[in-house]
Amino acid sequence: MADLFDYKCPNCGSPLQFDSGVQQLKCPYCGSEIDVEAMNDQELQLGVKEDNLAWEDIACNTWEPGETDDMVVYSCNNCGGEIVVDQSTAATKCPYCDSPVVMKGNFEGDLKPDYVIPFKISKEQAKQQYLKHLEGKKFLPKIFKDRNHIDEMKALYVPFWLFDCEAGAAVRYEAVRTTAWSDNRYNYVKTDHYSVIREGSVEFSRVPVDGSLAMPDELVQSVEPYNFAEAVDFKTAYLAGYLADKYTLSVQDAVQYANSRVKSSTECEFRSTVQGYASVVPRESYVNIKNGKSKYAMYPLWVLNTTFNGEHFIFSINGQTGKTAGDLPVDKGAYWRYFAKITAISTAIIAAIEAVMFIL
Repeated sequence: MADLFDYKCPNCGSPLQFDSGVQQLKCPYCGSEIDVEAMNDQELQLGVKEDNLAWEDIACNTWEPGETDDMVVYSCNNCGGEIVVDQSTAATKCPYCDSPVVMKGNFEGDLKPDYVIPFKISKEQAKQQYLKHLEGKKFLPKIFKDRNHIDEMKALYVPFWLFDCEAGAAVRYEAVRTTAWSDNRYNYVKTDHYSVIREGSVEFSRVPVDGSLAMPDELVQSVEPYNFAEAVDFKTAYLAGYLADKYTLSVQDAVQYANSRVKSSTECEFRSTVQGYASVVPRESYVNIKNGKSKYAMYPLWVLNTTFNGEHFIFSINGQTGKTAGDLPVDKGAYWRYFAKITAISTAIIAAIEAVMFIL
């Protein structure tokens, strides 16, 4: 695709137009006239170019002959999730939806992980983290702790694609700064408009993308981050006695998610450097990814399924740090009582303020 350039006024940032009368680029906002050759020399055409989000080195680690002979695949007919275990590990229920799983066959085909973070949190520790997660929840039904039934806890290795890259970017903002003053007769407000440009690069290391479509992304992302310093080279022995989720999001498809996170993070980083203005609005942004590389890793996760009043709840617990996340039932009566209390307090405060203003 051909690059498109939007020429901007170097003085106020507004779009320039070629004026046939003066044979120059002219700003309709501030009246500046810019020589065409001078504009090309200054290279002020900040990109409305298409982002270049290409990746050069995609994960492609393969298994050694015979390395997967003892590994089998179980499949869930309900949610479609697939898990990989060694032949000595029993897998009778899906860790995601708690439905029965069936043997699918020998493991084959997928890439071999580059790294694994071994489990550090035991089953008992994971249970204690779950109970701790229930503490202090205002709208949790009081009987939930006593009556919810933990159906099953599964120790599961979740597949992650990890992306390294350098993101070069150029962003233009329209910024406004206001100054107010007054004299004996009038109040004054002066508004200055600026075109603010930021250019530079940001390095990213191990941007994670969940490789499982069966596992809800919010449950995985909510228990991040993992400490990669404790990762080791992958060996099948680490899977002994555990389940391992089979990736269902290819690395090529995962690149799209990585691009989105890299682009968003880069733009946020650049925006944080534009300060001292009343308002800042991004107008143009161009991100160029280079030296992109990806690796494949397995991260530890406890998945806990509970049932309460016939409703199914799922929780995730970081198998390295113990961080816990999951949806909880809501006591609607307690919620509305709390809401009514807050409303009453707010109404009383407003009434008091109005009474004071009336007296004054």
